[in-house]
Amino acid sequence: MHPLFENWVRLETRRQFFARGMSAVGAAALASLTGTAAPTVGGTKTGFGAALPETHFPAKAKNVIYLHMVGGPAQMDLYDYKPKMQDFYDKDLPDSVRQGQRLTTMTSGQSRFPIAPSKFKFAQHGKNGMWVSELLPHTAKMVDDMTFIRSMHTEAINHEPAITYIQTGNQVTGRPCLGAWVSYGLGSLNQNLPTFVVLVAQPRNTEQVQAISARLWQAGYLSGEHAGVSFRSKGDPILFINNPPGVPAEVRRQTLDGLKKLNEMTFQQVGDPETHTRIQQYEMAFRMQASVPELTDIASEPAATYKLYGDDAKKPGTFANSVLMARRLVQRGVRFVQIYINNWDTHANVAGRLPDQCKDVDQACYGLVQDLKQKGMLDSTLVIWGGEFGRTIYSQGGLSKRTTAATTTRAASRCGWPVAAPGPAPSTARPTTSATTS
Repeated sequence: MHPLFENWVRLETRRQFFARGMSAVGAAALASLTGTAAPTVGGTKTGFGAALPETHFPAKAKNVIYLHMVGGPAQMDLYDYKPKMQDFYDKDLPDSVRQGQRLTTMTSGQSRFPIAPSKFKFAQHGKNGMWVSELLPHTAKMVDDMTFIRSMHTEAINHEPAITYIQTGNQVTGRPCLGAWVSYGLGSLNQNLPTFVVLVAQPRNTEQVQAISARLWQAGYLSGEHAGVSFRSKGDPILFINNPPGVPAEVRRQTLDGLKKLNEMTFQQVGDPETHTRIQQYEMAFRMQASVPELTDIASEPAATYKLYGDDAKKPGTFANSVLMARRLVQRGVRFVQIYINNWDTHANVAGRLPDQCKDVDQACYGLVQDLKQKGMLDSTLVIWGGEFGRTIYSQGGLSKRTTAATTTRAASRCGWPVAAPGPAPSTARPTTSATTS
């Protein structure tokens, strides 16, 4: 048995065991009926503190970098080439397409829904012949390293429940997010850094940003240690990571030892496992004081790195800087890195804002994938690019040839995103899918 698991069992009270395991018998019975009670193929060993000592099947990816475009990227302007829509310009969206689906308040008062095809040019790229918009010239160069899925579907029509759904599998908050599950299931590869790190990048255009909060990277009903640790984009990456003036490391160590004794006393009285989570987080913070400064010192990166990612990578808080930091994190054993970048909610001025958004992410994403490939890490790192949903093809408000693609609104039934998958490039056969997500 894993030593950390043994320690957990020893610390858990009888009441907590039955509260946490009330559905375990049913799950075990179901597993025996479906033949999944035990792995049938040799797995891969997991990391420190993992729920199981090894995976059920051989694992290819060991790290994840999830790039979330907050607000809903317009798939018809990026990857989902629809030339036929030009013939439907300014015609009403057929009832057979919408099928009575509910609308948001923003468009519920419209008397008609004129179709607004994309104004941007598309071209085929790579051996697989993927269509990519002119807004993503760098991404177009690596389509053979990407997998596209255009079959994703969501019923959420508002951003908050949609983002919650894509992160946790449910529109209602309170469940563990994907990064928390990875932390819980696979454990840590580096005990000096968190298993799950979150970065929030600053877009160059901030006309319409969506609210995001720590609820999106929470651990839900899992232990709090599996929640994402948010690194700040400017200043110290973590508040109070450095000791105050006049407080040497020895004094901080004595302080933590004293806190640990007090927390152990609290645990003996209350029996709350989260008390031990608090102790572990204090210890993690102490170890991070030595590892984080080296991690965030990007001045050591060679000039070739900035040629790949672009000059924005030198500016703290930018998307390019964040993805460079993501590479440095997974290089040091962080399992799951999530980056959020806002302002993709292009209700208006798509023609002006969408190019800005693409400029923020295009070269940076290309640089990340090429960097991982050069360092031999792409085979073991899954890079996901996505949002909470896509956009609709009809116009919100007025429509003219000058404003085509400048007034499309949110989609309620289709999503589409690309992902740089680990391993060799896909088949040279043209894919039947055009977007992907997790």
